[in-house]
Amino acid sequence: MAYTFQPAIRPPQTEEGAPSLWFAFHQNRLLLHRDGQELRVPRWEEWRDLGLQQAATHYLGAMGGAHCYAVQLSEESPEPDRVVFKDLRSVLLTMDESITGVAGLAFQIVHWDRTHRFCGQCGQPMEPMTEERARKCARCDLVFFPRLSPVIIVRVCRGEQLLLARSPHTPPGMYSVLAGFVEPGETLEEAVAREVMEEVGVSLRNIRYFGSQPWPFPHSLMIGFTAEHAGGEIQIDGKEIEDASWYSTDRLPLLPSPISIARKLVDDFLRSAGCSQANTNR
Repeated sequence: MAYTFQPAIRPPQTEEGAPSLWFAFHQNRLLLHRDGQELRVPRWEEWRDLGLQQAATHYLGAMGGAHCYAVQLSEESPEPDRVVFKDLRSVLLTMDESITGVAGLAFQIVHWDRTHRFCGQCGQPMEPMTEERARKCARCDLVFFPRLSPVIIVRVCRGEQLLLARSPHTPPGMYSVLAGFVEPGETLEEAVAREVMEEVGVSLRNIRYFGSQPWPFPHSLMIGFTAEHAGGEIQIDGKEIEDASWYSTDRLPLLPSPISIARKLVDDFLRSAGCSQANTNR
């Protein structure tokens, strides 16, 4: 069952034992409570009984009547018998989307807090602010907010074919749509056109916004677009892309997880009758 998450900065004035969920990380791995065959984020009483040492704790907000906390565990924290530590990517593929959304937020906040303990301008310790999610330098007053890196991701079609590519960093045999970081000084649409030209040598037309998705590895915002092939033959760059081709809907390769915006872009195309119809429906 999906719940609406309500973000907040200040922890509630509630009694100990109030319903809560604890998203705790040890060396970038999420702690999960083992309940028979089920793995889930621990509730208050389960978290309390573990007695683990916390390096930092952050209030995130509330979801489904439960208050949510992000925790960075101390490096020397043991691994109790009743829990397991899982890589967050694997968790995102198996758990409810509302839970994984908060887990992604927790991961980003913990990572940001751990990597912004000292000022990047004068080197002095940073102090957490109480009114907003930020850290402030005690010496020069420079403020650091959680980092967010915009990434465009684009579905390129040609008639009833999709342009799919694979990167050296993706699982074996998996193909996806193209993506890349937005550079300073360019619009999102300019980033779409540049990335596709750089990676596969293809020009585009009819670039349209599709949707967005936060992606916590470690601090990306995926901004999805659709576009149509305008010209050029595929010429891979050999660095970011090791293979690319046009695929018809009846012979698609291995695709990313259904929860990813990459897969949502592909699935949206499959529900439509070709490139022009898919873009018209947006």
